[in-house]
Amino acid sequence: MENLIRFIKFPITFNIERLQKDVQKILSKKWINHYNTNDYTGNWSSISLYSEGGKSENINAYNKGTEKVTYTEIIESCDYFKEIIDQFLFEKTTVRLLRLAVGGEIKPHVDNCLGYEDNCFRIHIPIITNKDVIFILDNQRLIMNEGECWYINANFTHSVVNHGKEDRIHLVIDGIRNEWTDELFFKEANEQQFLKPEKKMSDNEKELIIEELKRMNSNTANELISKIQNK
Repeated sequence: MENLIRFIKFPITFNIERLQKDVQKILSKKWINHYNTNDYTGNWSSISLYSEGGKSENINAYNKGTEKVTYTEIIESCDYFKEIIDQFLFEKTTVRLLRLAVGGEIKPHVDNCLGYEDNCFRIHIPIITNKDVIFILDNQRLIMNEGECWYINANFTHSVVNHGKEDRIHLVIDGIRNEWTDELFFKEANEQQFLKPEKKMSDNEKELIIEELKRMNSNTANELISKIQNK
């Protein structure tokens, strides 16, 4: 794990004014408290722009595979968000806005199978933030500014505290690796830094990973399931 990339700040920026204009349109909509209630204190909530079943209240990071993954009704009033999402040419498994209220704290935790080396990954685009947001990834503080674009390897322990005077809101895109994303990522780091050291998985580990891939219900996920089962 030592050589694996923890994060990338891509040389991509987005229009802050347009980002914040779109988010203002939906602040009054129904935001759902995050389901991992043991992982945070204060108010941590979300609303989906792209989800299984096309429901804005479905804020799950992993899909069950029972319904089509598509845009939610929220996107109808958010032209810029849709423009951003559509310019990333990979299969999205979920797109959410995540809001950490003033005084909120997300405790140290990991999100399994969300590193690029797993063929699944997470992109963060800060929309509203402040200098007193403390984001720690693998014991390193990252300062992610409004309008920037970051890859975060969520397999590593990370935490967030909002000590500021305004809520912190990020656009968070989860997706599946492909040739387009390889080109994007390998411009910023060596391909070898996205390779996990080979190790023999236990039967229990295989079952857990397969179950998560099944929930994604995509051709890429099914190919990965086949590879794991044949190891």
